[in-house]
Amino acid sequence: MIVFLAIIAHHSPCIAQQDTSQGNKDTVLTNLYDKDLLPANFYKGRREALRTILPENSMATFFSSSVKNRSNDVDYEFHQDPNFYYLTGYNEPNAILFVFKEFQIIGEDRFNELIFVQPRDLSMELWHGRRLGLEGVKNKLGFEYAYNNEDFADFAVDLSKYDKVFYFLDDNADIKDDKKARGDLYSLKKHFSEKLDSTKRNIDLVMLKEMMASLRQVKEDEEIRLLKKAIEITCKAQANLLRSLKPGMTEYQAEAIVEFVFKTEGAEYPGFPSIIGGGENACVLHYTSNRKSLTEKDLLVVDVGAEYHGYSADITRTMPVSGKFSEEQRIIYNIVLEAQNYGIKACVPGNKFWEPNQEAIKIIMKRLYQYGITKNRQDYRKYFMHGTSHYLGLDVHDVGLYGVLSEGNVLTVEPGIYIPEGSDCDPKWWNIGVRIEDDILITKSGHEVLSDCVPKNPTEIEQIMAEKVVPE
Repeated sequence: MIVFLAIIAHHSPCIAQQDTSQGNKDTVLTNLYDKDLLPANFYKGRREALRTILPENSMATFFSSSVKNRSNDVDYEFHQDPNFYYLTGYNEPNAILFVFKEFQIIGEDRFNELIFVQPRDLSMELWHGRRLGLEGVKNKLGFEYAYNNEDFADFAVDLSKYDKVFYFLDDNADIKDDKKARGDLYSLKKHFSEKLDSTKRNIDLVMLKEMMASLRQVKEDEEIRLLKKAIEITCKAQANLLRSLKPGMTEYQAEAIVEFVFKTEGAEYPGFPSIIGGGENACVLHYTSNRKSLTEKDLLVVDVGAEYHGYSADITRTMPVSGKFSEEQRIIYNIVLEAQNYGIKACVPGNKFWEPNQEAIKIIMKRLYQYGITKNRQDYRKYFMHGTSHYLGLDVHDVGLYGVLSEGNVLTVEPGIYIPEGSDCDPKWWNIGVRIEDDILITKSGHEVLSDCVPKNPTEIEQIMAEKVVPE
C-alpha cells in the first residue's frame, strides 16, 4: 500500500483538480481541431491492460518526454514519450503518471492511478500554445485524480511499501533544470528518486519494458484505424512522386513533394527523417542528407512514412529516375520483389517473427549467386546487411517481444540489395540500390498488406511514371 503522509485539505483531489488560473468558462481541449483523436476510454483501457499484468502489490511510474533543445533558444517541436502517450493521450511535457496494481484508499478517496501535469498558465500559453490543465486532463482524458506537477514534491509517498516499483531508467543529461519551476521534468525525476526506497530492494528497471512491449505489439482496432490513415497518406505521397520524378531534380525536391503531401493530407510530421537516396546514395541504408542532383541512370530509394496522431507508416519504393529500369536495375529489383513476396507469405499467426526474414534471405542468397554477383551463397551479406522486419506503431521501430506472430501485430517486410561502387562484382551492378517495404497486419488467419495502395511491380511503376501528373 502507498501512504500519502502529506495529503491534507489543500491537496485533496476535489480541490487539486480545480483549475483556478482560467476559471470554469474556458476548458482547453487536447486538440481543438482534429475530430478523430483516440477517445479517453482507449487510454483508460490501456492502463487497465497494464494493471492486469502488474504483479501483486506493485506500481509503475511513467514520465513524459522532455523539451529538447535544438540550438541556443530554439527547441525541437515537442514529441511525447510513446509509452506515456499510449497510456494517457496527454501530449505535453513535465508530467508523471502512477499506475497501481490495487486500489489505494486514503480517507474517502479510492484510486488506482494518479497523474501530475503542468497547470494552466496564460502567460506561457500566449507564447507556446494552450495547455490542458487539470480540468482538461480530467474532462478530456478521463483522469479522476489529477494534480499540478508543482505539488509532486510535497507528496510524501512511501514507496518502500511496494514489493515492486517499476520504471524506466533513462539519461537525464538532455533535461534542462528550470530553476524557477518546481514541476518541470527535471524536478519530477529528482523528487521521484528521493522518494524511492533507499535500499533499492524493490526497484525493477527491466520488466516494465517487457510489459509495455507485450501490450503495444498487439494493436487495438482504434490504433489500426490511425495506422491505416498514416499509410494511406504515405501511399499518396509515393504515388505523387512517381508521377513527378524526372532527371535533373534533386533529392530534396523529391523530399519536398513527399512531405508536401504529408502536410496536405493532415499528417503532423514525418514519422522519421525521410530517406531519399539516388544513385550511389541508394546504397546508404539510412541516408538523409538528400542533396544530390538526380540523373537518368539513377535509381531512387524512397523510404518515408507519415505520422498521423502519433502513429507512423513506413513504406519504401524504388523508382528509376528516367522512368524506365535498365536491364541490370530490373534484375536486382525483381530479386528484391521476389524476396519480399516470399517474406510476406510467411506473415501468418504462429510463425516466428523472423521467419519472413529467413524466407527473404533464401531468395536473395540464391539469386545473387545465380547472376554471378556473389562467388558463394554466404556472401549475400555483402549486399543485404539488415533484417527485413520491425514492428510498427507509435514508434516507427515499435516495441515488441519478437516472438511468435499473432493477430494484431503490425510489422514491415523490407528486403533490399545494395551494391556500392567498388564492390567485388562486375561493375555493371555498381551503384544499384533497391529496397521495397510494405506494412503488414497479422490477421486471425493470415495477413493484410496495408500499403498495397501504391504499386511495386516494375511494369506498373513505369506505367504510373509515364503519366507525369503534376502533384496536387
